[in-house]
Amino acid sequence: MKNSILTVLAVAAMVACKKNETTTSDQSADTTATMSAPADTTMTTGDSATTATSDSNTASASLSAQDKKFADAAATGGIMEVMLGQLAESNASSATVKSLGAMMVKDHGKANDELKKWASASGYTLPTALDAEKQKKYDDLKAKKGAEFDRMYADLMVTDHQKDIAEFKKQASDGSEASLKSFASSTLPTLEHHLMESEKAKKAVK
Repeated sequence: MKNSILTVLAVAAMVACKKNETTTSDQSADTTATMSAPADTTMTTGDSATTATSDSNTASASLSAQDKKFADAAATGGIMEVMLGQLAESNASSATVKSLGAMMVKDHGKANDELKKWASASGYTLPTALDAEKQKKYDDLKAKKGAEFDRMYADLMVTDHQKDIAEFKKQASDGSEASLKSFASSTLPTLEHHLMESEKAKKAVK
């Protein structure tokens, strides 16, 4: 009887041990499966940075050599006309020359503003100062006084406007950019009027 009890206890102990091993093994398997499961994350990279292109200065880049040459010349020429006109207003001895200078300041100042608006809309950078040739003209005139100043200023206005009219006519016919061609065409009558008044002043002070 005693042996039977021991046998039963031994079998029960073996079953319990077997069950514990199975549970431990299952838990271990579950843990392993959890540990080894690959992370379901994917790195994605956008390609917008590499494919995006900038279209700034597109309008400026489309200007022809003639357009750029004209715009630069018109800008520096306009600046000079205003500066010379201001000298005439203050330094001329002739009322006719003073009046001519005032007209140049007003009309060329207006044209300069229109050209700046075009440049801003087109993304084009205009020169903002005189080149060496025009600076010399200004400096030479500034050194003159009285009747000598009057004659030199009137001469400058005749020759400069003859040159301006030729350049503006060329742009009006040969230019590529529509707005700049329109600016040249619309400014021509004013330049022609300036030439006529400059010739009158030149005769008056010779």
